[in-house]
Amino acid sequence: MAGRIQSQDIVTRNAGAAIAKRRILKFGSADELVIQAAASTDLLIGVSDSAGDIPAPSGSEYYRADVIRHGDAYVDCGGTVTRGQYVTADSNGKAVVAAPAAGVNAYYVGQATQSGVSGGVISIFVRPGVIQGAA
Repeated sequence: MAGRIQSQDIVTRNAGAAIAKRRILKFGSADELVIQAAASTDLLIGVSDSAGDIPAPSGSEYYRADVIRHGDAYVDCGGTVTRGQYVTADSNGKAVVAAPAAGVNAYYVGQATQSGVSGGVISIFVRPGVIQGAA
């Protein structure tokens, strides 16, 4: 991890499950809940901040999660990513290249601004969207 994060738009939501730091997030089962994403077909909304892991809720008590919705963020890599590529979530909420098959839609959380490999940490520009595989 090099450099410094320049700008971010951050919102705070309730964690609907345990969330690791620097993971891609999606909406939870109710309003105001977020959980780790697990696939490119999840509606991705942002990245958990780098401050630390968030434990699972305890009964009716929720832990709060800061969600980077737009701007620069660090994210853990789940595979090889080259700067400039759009990234989506693997089954653990880590960044992998968004490369849907022909005619298939994939949600991406943003664009890599650094290259990285599985187990590493890269910087991305968070800007969620959707792409479709070329026919």
